Amino acid sequence: MKMTVKFKHLALAGFALFVSATTFAQKKSSYDQNFRLGFGLNIGAPTNEDVYNYALGADARLQYDLSKKTSLILTTGFTNLFISNDRADLGIIPVKAGFKAFIWEDRFYVLGEVGGAFAVTNKVNQHTYLYAPGIGYATKFVDVSVRYEGYTEYDTHQIALRLAYGFKL
Repeated sequence: MKMTVKFKHLALAGFALFVSATTFAQKKSSYDQNFRLGFGLNIGAPTNEDVYNYALGADARLQYDLSKKTSLILTTGFTNLFISNDRADLGIIPVKAGFKAFIWEDRFYVLGEVGGAFAVTNKVNQHTYLYAPGIGYATKFVDVSVRYEGYTEYDTHQIALRLAYGFKL
């Protein structure tokens, strides 16, 4: 119950940030703001190699460009953490909100995301907060990034590579 209330507060704070940043950006910017949608594949190396072998996942990311150099992002998908020793794997649905800033030649960027992950496989009922700083390179259609994804409740974190295809809506 307490965890659910915290998730609701986190979601409300993310929504408020999204609305206020969008409103502020519309008043100050002459940049043609757009939404983008991207679909990505992820492969990760868990930091606790004694328990986890590797991670595979897929995601969808909605991006709203505040300016030519800054964007708000919402990401969700599915990640499977493969567990060693013939134990059942851990499948999670991450839900993250974040900020992306292009720092060099409108191609290289840094991003930060926060949110939660919901366990959905093998009757695991342990949800977690997560944070994910990363760096990447994006073109008109292709996005390649590396991120560190930290979980507060699971006994591992991961370093993940994301390869995605994206387009304007």
